[in-house]
Amino acid sequence: MKAMLSQPMAGKSDEEIVATRERAIKALEGMMGYEVVNTLFTDEWYAPENMRERGVENIPLCFLAKSLENMSKCHVAYFCRGWEQARGCRIEHEAAKAYGLTILHEE
Repeated sequence: MKAMLSQPMAGKSDEEIVATRERAIKALEGMMGYEVVNTLFTDEWYAPENMRERGVENIPLCFLAKSLENMSKCHVAYFCRGWEQARGCRIEHEAAKAYGLTILHEE
């Protein structure tokens, strides 16, 4: 089964984001061997200057759109600590609930 991670990123360092992600992946793989679908978009396509060149006006909204696209490939959405304070995570949570994904929360 496939799972996606939803994690707060605003105001976090790259190291904090990666550490949270690694902890969540380990938890998911340990639960039932979930395959984690990428929701951390770091390739050149998503570099801010490239996004602006393509006409993207709202970069966080573009990341959210891609995350929701990847959610469509999943059975489970795993929400990392602090998701309640992150606008994008709250939207992902509502989408997961509305579309019947199993929702898990980091303990």
